[in-house]
Amino acid sequence: MPEMRTCLWFDTQAEEAARFYTGIFPHSRITGIERYGEAGPREQGSVMTAAFELDGRPFLALNGGPEFTFTEAVSLQVFCRDQDEVDYYWTALTADGGVESQCGWLKDRFGFSWQVIPTRLEELRTDPDSARAQRAFAAMLSMRKIVIADLEAAADAG
Repeated sequence: MPEMRTCLWFDTQAEEAARFYTGIFPHSRITGIERYGEAGPREQGSVMTAAFELDGRPFLALNGGPEFTFTEAVSLQVFCRDQDEVDYYWTALTADGGVESQCGWLKDRFGFSWQVIPTRLEELRTDPDSARAQRAFAAMLSMRKIVIADLEAAADAG
Protein backbone atom coordinates (compact mmCIF):
# COMPACT_ATOMS: atom_id res chain seq x y z
CA MET A 1 0.00 0.00 0.00
CA PRO A 2 1.36 3.48 -0.77
CA GLU A 3 2.20 5.82 2.05
CA MET A 4 -0.71 8.00 3.11
CA ARG A 5 -0.87 11.17 5.13
CA THR A 6 -3.76 13.30 6.34
CA CYS A 7 -3.78 16.89 5.08
CA LEU A 8 -5.58 19.52 7.15
CA TRP A 9 -6.50 22.79 5.40
CA PHE A 10 -6.16 25.96 7.45
CA ASP A 11 -6.51 29.62 6.55
CA THR A 12 -3.24 30.88 8.09
CA GLN A 13 -2.76 28.76 11.24
CA ALA A 14 -0.97 25.66 9.89
CA GLU A 15 2.22 26.06 11.90
CA GLU A 16 0.34 27.13 15.04
CA ALA A 17 -1.93 24.08 14.76
CA ALA A 18 0.98 21.70 14.14
CA ARG A 19 2.75 23.05 17.23
CA PHE A 20 -0.46 22.81 19.27
CA TYR A 21 -1.09 19.18 18.28
CA THR A 22 2.52 18.04 18.71
CA GLY A 23 2.53 19.64 22.15
CA ILE A 24 -0.43 17.49 23.20
CA PHE A 25 0.36 14.03 21.87
CA PRO A 26 3.42 12.06 23.02
CA HIS A 27 6.03 10.92 20.51
CA SER A 28 5.08 13.77 18.19
CA ARG A 29 7.14 16.30 16.29
CA ILE A 30 7.25 18.89 13.53
CA THR A 31 9.08 17.33 10.58
CA GLY A 32 9.21 20.30 8.23
CA ILE A 33 8.01 23.80 7.45
CA GLU A 34 7.71 24.95 3.86
CA ARG A 35 7.18 28.59 2.92
CA TYR A 36 5.50 30.25 -0.04
CA GLY A 37 7.92 31.58 -2.64
CA GLU A 38 7.68 34.28 -5.25
CA ALA A 39 5.15 32.24 -7.25
CA GLY A 40 2.56 32.63 -4.46
CA PRO A 41 -0.37 32.32 -4.26
CA ARG A 42 0.06 33.57 -0.67
CA GLU A 43 2.53 36.12 0.68
CA GLN A 44 6.16 35.22 -0.01
CA GLY A 45 7.84 33.84 3.11
CA SER A 46 4.62 32.92 4.88
CA VAL A 47 4.13 29.31 5.95
CA MET A 48 2.66 27.16 3.20
CA THR A 49 2.79 23.78 4.97
CA ALA A 50 3.78 22.33 8.31
CA ALA A 51 4.54 18.62 8.20
CA PHE A 52 4.22 16.84 11.54
CA GLU A 53 3.77 13.47 13.20
CA LEU A 54 1.38 12.54 15.98
CA ASP A 55 2.72 9.43 17.67
CA GLY A 56 4.48 8.53 14.43
CA ARG A 57 1.47 9.12 12.15
CA PRO A 58 2.16 11.67 9.39
CA PHE A 59 0.05 14.80 8.90
CA LEU A 60 0.36 17.92 6.82
CA ALA A 61 -1.13 21.28 7.76
CA LEU A 62 -1.67 23.52 4.74
CA ASN A 63 -2.27 27.26 4.79
CA GLY A 64 -4.61 27.26 1.83
CA GLY A 65 -6.71 30.29 2.68
CA PRO A 66 -10.23 30.87 3.95
CA GLU A 67 -12.04 29.08 1.11
CA PHE A 68 -12.54 25.82 3.03
CA THR A 69 -13.26 25.12 6.68
CA PHE A 70 -13.55 22.02 8.82
CA THR A 71 -16.84 20.21 9.42
CA GLU A 72 -17.83 17.33 11.67
CA ALA A 73 -17.81 15.10 8.57
CA VAL A 74 -14.14 14.44 9.33
CA SER A 75 -12.70 13.88 12.80
CA LEU A 76 -9.87 12.09 14.51
CA GLN A 77 -10.62 9.52 17.18
CA VAL A 78 -8.41 9.37 20.26
CA PHE A 79 -8.88 6.08 22.11
CA CYS A 80 -8.01 6.43 25.79
CA ARG A 81 -7.18 3.64 28.23
CA ASP A 82 -8.60 5.35 31.37
CA GLN A 83 -10.36 8.43 32.70
CA ASP A 84 -7.10 10.28 33.31
CA GLU A 85 -6.29 10.03 29.59
CA VAL A 86 -9.82 11.09 28.62
CA ASP A 87 -9.55 14.10 30.93
CA TYR A 88 -6.09 15.03 29.64
CA TYR A 89 -6.98 14.96 25.94
CA TRP A 90 -10.38 16.58 26.49
CA THR A 91 -8.85 19.45 28.44
CA ALA A 92 -5.89 19.89 26.09
CA LEU A 93 -7.92 19.82 22.89
CA THR A 94 -10.62 22.20 24.17
CA ALA A 95 -8.05 24.67 25.58
CA ASP A 96 -7.97 28.27 24.39
CA GLY A 97 -11.28 28.33 22.57
CA GLY A 98 -12.14 24.72 21.83
CA VAL A 99 -15.81 23.75 22.04
CA GLU A 100 -17.37 20.72 23.70
CA SER A 101 -20.01 18.83 21.79
CA GLN A 102 -21.91 15.60 22.50
CA CYS A 103 -20.92 11.96 22.97
CA GLY A 104 -17.19 12.54 23.35
CA TRP A 105 -16.92 14.94 20.39
CA LEU A 106 -15.26 18.33 20.53
CA LYS A 107 -13.82 20.97 18.24
CA ASP A 108 -10.38 22.35 18.99
CA ARG A 109 -9.64 26.07 18.76
CA PHE A 110 -9.05 25.72 15.01
CA GLY A 111 -12.49 24.19 14.45
CA PHE A 112 -11.21 20.66 13.81
CA SER A 113 -13.32 17.83 15.28
CA TRP A 114 -11.99 15.14 17.60
CA GLN A 115 -13.61 12.19 19.35
CA VAL A 116 -12.11 11.41 22.75
CA ILE A 117 -13.23 7.85 23.45
CA PRO A 118 -12.39 5.61 26.37
CA THR A 119 -11.73 2.04 25.27
CA ARG A 120 -14.07 1.04 28.10
CA LEU A 121 -16.96 2.52 26.09
CA GLU A 122 -16.19 0.13 23.24
CA GLU A 123 -16.10 -2.78 25.69
CA LEU A 124 -19.45 -1.80 27.20
CA ARG A 125 -21.08 -1.14 23.80
CA THR A 126 -20.20 -4.67 22.70
CA ASP A 127 -21.11 -6.39 25.96
CA PRO A 128 -22.74 -9.79 25.28
CA ASP A 129 -25.61 -8.66 27.54
CA SER A 130 -27.39 -6.39 25.05
CA ALA A 131 -29.48 -4.66 27.74
CA ARG A 132 -26.28 -3.71 29.57
CA ALA A 133 -24.74 -2.45 26.32
CA GLN A 134 -27.84 -0.37 25.56
CA ARG A 135 -27.82 1.23 29.02
CA ALA A 136 -24.17 2.22 28.59
CA PHE A 137 -24.89 3.57 25.11
CA ALA A 138 -27.86 5.59 26.36
CA ALA A 139 -25.68 7.07 29.11
CA MET A 140 -23.05 8.05 26.54
CA LEU A 141 -25.68 9.87 24.49
CA SER A 142 -26.34 12.23 27.42
CA MET A 143 -22.67 13.14 27.95
CA ARG A 144 -20.32 15.70 26.53
CA LYS A 145 -16.98 14.40 27.84
CA ILE A 146 -17.38 10.68 28.45
CA VAL A 147 -17.09 9.67 32.10
CA ILE A 148 -16.22 5.99 32.46
CA ALA A 149 -17.64 5.61 36.00
CA ASP A 150 -21.00 6.97 34.81
CA LEU A 151 -21.03 4.55 31.87
CA GLU A 152 -20.32 1.62 34.16
CA ALA A 153 -22.97 2.74 36.66
CA ALA A 154 -25.55 2.99 33.88
CA ALA A 155 -24.59 -0.41 32.47
CA ASP A 156 -24.91 -2.00 35.91
CA ALA A 157 -28.19 -0.25 36.78
CA GLY A 158 -30.34 -2.99 35.25
